Amino acid sequence: MKYNNAPIGIFDSGLGGLTVFKEVRKILPDEDLIYYLDTARVPYGNKSKETVLRYSTEISKFLISKGVKIVVAACNTSSSLALDDLRKGETIPIFGVIEPGAKKAVEVSSGGNIAVIGTSATIKSRAYSRVIYEEINALKRSGEYKFKSNFKVIEKACPLLVPFVEEGFLNEEITKKVINYYLNPVVDEKPSCLVFGCTHYPILKDLILEAIGRDIQIIDSGIETAKIVKCFLEENDMLKDEAKNGSELFFVSDDLEKFKELGEKFLGRKIENVNIVNQFL
Repeated sequence: MKYNNAPIGIFDSGLGGLTVFKEVRKILPDEDLIYYLDTARVPYGNKSKETVLRYSTEISKFLISKGVKIVVAACNTSSSLALDDLRKGETIPIFGVIEPGAKKAVEVSSGGNIAVIGTSATIKSRAYSRVIYEEINALKRSGEYKFKSNFKVIEKACPLLVPFVEEGFLNEEITKKVINYYLNPVVDEKPSCLVFGCTHYPILKDLILEAIGRDIQIIDSGIETAKIVKCFLEENDMLKDEAKNGSELFFVSDDLEKFKELGEKFLGRKIENVNIVNQFL
């Protein structure tokens, strides 16, 4: 088998990574995908950097052992705290979700304030603001940035939203109230765009839009990451040879049936080929 016909590996702590999986599947329908959900240890956003790095390393190496050609860390917490370490010593490309989302935010913001919501760990790392300012400074050096520099990056931790998604509280009154509680101070800062700094948040997109206002542009890091992955595979001649619907293989570390129930609701179709692998627990 040629290396370019190997599958794409994707992982997250739970259901949120399905937002990235869904976008990769949409834009690369022929590719074979392997997805690992660490449902036994979700969420990652309230854990230490050392713990997130250990979990992410275990799963990345598991996917590599399955022969994947690239790994996508479809988890903002892993991307912010573990990505550099994951890449060390590996011979295959490992992508995160922060850089694509941050760069898109700079592109659409037109010099206005940029808001980022995420888990406590992602926000504490300031990974998004770091990439946003790096991107703007690069554009300034090249003479391509024409806007004022007195904008702000507003970062807001929303730690309860991941558990709400994982429990299936997708349209409950308590979910709406908590989203409003988190986002009211963000709205006061009049952002031009809002970055979903957690892959779980697109599942709550309608409720978030009600709270933030529909005139504020939403940046979905999953969509932007899928575009980056496709471009990389095209540029490096790594697209799958055979033009047919790609296969899908899922691994979870716990509660297979709950994943299938909630995952199928989100994807809008049956999920097959799900296995429990809890060797890391």
